[in-house]
Amino acid sequence: MYFEIAIRASRGARRAQEDTAVSWPLADGRDAPYIGASMPAAMSGRIAAVLCDGMGGHIGGAVASQTACEAFLPHLLATAKPVRARLIAALEHANATISERVAETPSLSGMGCTLVAAEADANGLAWVSVGDSLLFLWRQGAIVQLNADHSLAPEIDKLAESGKISWAAAQADPRRHYLRSALTGDEIEMIDLSDQTAPLLAGDVVMLASDGIHTLESSVIADVISDCAHVSAATIAERLISTINAIERAHQDNTTIAAIRVLASVPVQTGRTHV
Repeated sequence: MYFEIAIRASRGARRAQEDTAVSWPLADGRDAPYIGASMPAAMSGRIAAVLCDGMGGHIGGAVASQTACEAFLPHLLATAKPVRARLIAALEHANATISERVAETPSLSGMGCTLVAAEADANGLAWVSVGDSLLFLWRQGAIVQLNADHSLAPEIDKLAESGKISWAAAQADPRRHYLRSALTGDEIEMIDLSDQTAPLLAGDVVMLASDGIHTLESSVIADVISDCAHVSAATIAERLISTINAIERAHQDNTTIAAIRVLASVPVQTGRTHV
C-alpha cells in the first residue's frame, strides 16, 4: 500500500492565516504555513499528518498552531511504540510545549489551537483530535467523518433533532463554533482517540481539514472528491479550496486541507510526494 499527500490552504476573509499543517513525508504544496522540523527518514508504506487551527488572536493563534504542529509530528515518529500510545504521547507533548511557550512569553497567554492528526500504514488508519478540526474518509463516492467534533455544534444539533429548536435556529446559532476542548497548555477537556486502526483500501481518500470546510455540505465535499480522486491528492485539495473560495462567504474562516490518497502502487511521478 502506498500513499500520496498534498496540503492546500486559504486565508478566506480573515486578516491572517492561523492554520498550520505538516506531514511526513513532506507534502506536495507549500500554501499552508510549513514546518521544516527535524524528523526521521520516511518509512516505506507509512504516512502521518497533523493539522492545527489557532485561537487567541491572529498572532497567538498562528503561534499556537505552529508550536503544536512542530512539537507533535517529530514526537509521534520518534519511537516504535503502538500507534495509539504514540498519538497520545505526541498530543501531550504538543500541549506541554504550548504551556512552555506561554511561560516564556506571557503576552501569548490565552492562545491555543485545535489539533487533528492521523497516521496510516498497511494496518490501517489511526487518529487523535481535540477541538473542531475534522478527519474524513471518502470511499467509492461516500464520505464519513471519523472523529468527534468538540465544538457546541453537535450539542445544538441534538436540540434540533429532539424538536426543541428548529433546524434553521440551530444553523444560525452563534455558539456553534464555541470550542469545548482545545490545546491551551492546561488540562485537555476532551480527546478523541481512535479505538483501533480503521482498515484502508486502495482508492480511499483521507482528509484532514480545519473548520473552514464547514462552508461546504458533506455531499458537496464527496462530489468534489469523486470528480478528482483518480487524479492526485493535490488536485483534490485544490478543487476543495477553490470550491470554498468561489462561494465568497463574507466571513469565511481560514481553511486548510491535507488530502491523502491511498494507492495500490506507486504512480508515475510528476513531482508529487508519495511513500
